[in-house]
Amino acid sequence: MMKMLGNFVLFIWLKFKVTSNLAAENLALRHQLAVMKRTNKRPKIRMVDRLFWVLLSRIWTPWRKSLIIVKPDTVVYWHRKGFKLFWKFKSKGPGRPQVSREIRDLVRRMAAANPNWGAPRIHGELLSLGFEVSERTVSNLMPRHPPNSKPSQTWRTFLKNHINKCSIDFFTVPTVTFNILFVLVILSHSRRKVVHFNITSNPTAEWTTQQIVEAFPWDTAPKYLMRDRDAIYDVFFCNRVKNMGIKEVVSAPQSPWQNPFVERVIGSIRREWTNNVIVLNKEI
Repeated sequence: MMKMLGNFVLFIWLKFKVTSNLAAENLALRHQLAVMKRTNKRPKIRMVDRLFWVLLSRIWTPWRKSLIIVKPDTVVYWHRKGFKLFWKFKSKGPGRPQVSREIRDLVRRMAAANPNWGAPRIHGELLSLGFEVSERTVSNLMPRHPPNSKPSQTWRTFLKNHINKCSIDFFTVPTVTFNILFVLVILSHSRRKVVHFNITSNPTAEWTTQQIVEAFPWDTAPKYLMRDRDAIYDVFFCNRVKNMGIKEVVSAPQSPWQNPFVERVIGSIRREWTNNVIVLNKEI
């Protein structure tokens, strides 16, 4: 439609041979004067006026010099707005199919039951259930958290997740006679408390197993024990821990970050004590 009107105005322009800049400027000023006479307070710009300036800006180059009633950027905005309306009218059609109510309810239910899950995780679960939906659609369907919502889980939930876990690890301490002492640390995750530690110069699997028994007497054994892949945790150690009802969680090779809590305790011991003194023996 805009193209037809532009061609029509161009035809009239060439028909009457109005090609001089003086005639075009005269036409623009006359139109603005007519607009100013419509009201005393503020000129009222109608749709016809906007269309006139949009078409005039396409066929006459110095149109900005004669424009008074509005800014040139306003005319450009009118042109862009008309362009959007034109393509909105031209692009009318059925569009995307609407997401079924079953998928919408399922996404909201999964997001509410698993607050730590994001759109990629929920999208993967939907695909495994046989629902063909894009990840962008899942992201749009997920409920938006209010601005005053907590960014993470509460301390009560955090402690509840760690109440039945502990971790074990060794670290070494050199002595004044250049011997090596091995320090065993067993840490409870519930309150970050060192429940047991011991020192030896010759650690064995039997000795390590006995430390576990002393750390958790009677029915105080935790549900999970996190450890690394040290060779000292052999079959004897694993069987004894299993008989105590403890399930071992073994970290990946060369991945101390997977057992971070006891590693932080060991780091604190080194920085605050062993790095500042010279150790004589196991007693001092």
